[in-house]
Amino acid sequence: MSERKVLNKYYPPDFDPSKIPKLQLPRDRQYVVRLMAPFNMRCKTCGEYIYKGKKFNARKETVQNESYLGLPVFRFYIKCTRCLAEITFKTDPENTDYAMEHGATRNFQAEKLLEEEEKRLQKEREDEELNNPMKVLENRTKDSKLEMEVLENLQELKELNQRQAHVDFESMLQQYQAYEEQQRQRELEEDERETKAMLDQAQSRKLLQDSDSDEDSPPGPAKSFAKAKPTDILREDSEPQAKKMKVESWERSIGKLSNKAKLSGLVTAKRKPDLSVANGMDSWNMPPGPGAGSADKTSLASGSKAGASSLSLLGAYSDSEDSKSD
Repeated sequence: MSERKVLNKYYPPDFDPSKIPKLQLPRDRQYVVRLMAPFNMRCKTCGEYIYKGKKFNARKETVQNESYLGLPVFRFYIKCTRCLAEITFKTDPENTDYAMEHGATRNFQAEKLLEEEEKRLQKEREDEELNNPMKVLENRTKDSKLEMEVLENLQELKELNQRQAHVDFESMLQQYQAYEEQQRQRELEEDERETKAMLDQAQSRKLLQDSDSDEDSPPGPAKSFAKAKPTDILREDSEPQAKKMKVESWERSIGKLSNKAKLSGLVTAKRKPDLSVANGMDSWNMPPGPGAGSADKTSLASGSKAGASSLSLLGAYSDSEDSKSD
C-alpha cells in the first residue's frame, strides 16, 4: 500500500520517449472556463442588463489569424441569464481591454469613445507635423492664441466676481437701522390709532349711559350706578338688572296698582260689583242712590258674615279703594 504514494515512477531501460505518439488536437478547440463579465452590457434579444463582475461558465477559444505583437486573441461565449441568447466578446491586447462582438451592446462607453477620439486626433496632428514645419508653426500660433483667450476670459471672470463680492457693511447697517426705525414708527402709529379708537368708543358708551340715566332718574340726588362693561351684555346676571330698571321706570310713569304684592296681580278693570250674590237680591231692580258707597260697605260686612265667596270680597275690596282714591 505504500508504493502507490511514491513520487517517482519506474522507467524501464529500453524506454524511448520519442516513440510515444503525439496527441493531435484542433487549433480552434474550445475550453470551458469560469469568468466574470468584464464590463456592463445589455442583451439585444430581451433587453436584460448584465453588470460587470457577474460570473458565467463560458467557452473559450483562440481566434485564428488574429494576434497583436505575437499575443493571441481569445474569444469567449456566454449566455444571457434571462433568454439564454448567446453573447460573444474577445480580448483586445492593444488597448488592454475587451471588445464586444455579438449578442449585446456595451454600456457606459462614452468616456472610452471620447478618449479614443482624442488619441486619434493627437496622432493625426503628430503625423501632419512630422513632415510639415509650417504646420508646426501654425499649430503653435493657434495654441498660444487660444491660451491668451482663455487667460483673458479667466481674468474677466475674476474681476466680475470681485466687483460683485464687494460689500459695503456700513451702508448695509444704515439701511437696516432705517428699516427698523420705520417699522417702529409704524407700530407706534398703529398703537396710537387703536388706543384712540378705544377711547372714542368708551366715551360714546359713557355719553349714552349718562343720557339714559338723566331721562330715567327723577329729580333728586343722583344715584351712583356701576360702570357698564362691554362684556355685561353677554352675562346672564345682567338680564334681571335690566328688567328691574324697566319695571322701575314704568312704575314711576304710571304708578303701582296696589301696595299689596299678593293681590296686585289679581286686580282687574273697574266694574260694578254684583251685590245680589252677597245680599240675595236682584241688583238690577234696585235704583242707584246717593248712598251707594255706604251700601257697599254694609253689604261687604253682611256678606262676610254670611260666608260670601272670595271673588265677591275681591270686587268689593277693589271698589272701596277706588272710591277712597276718588
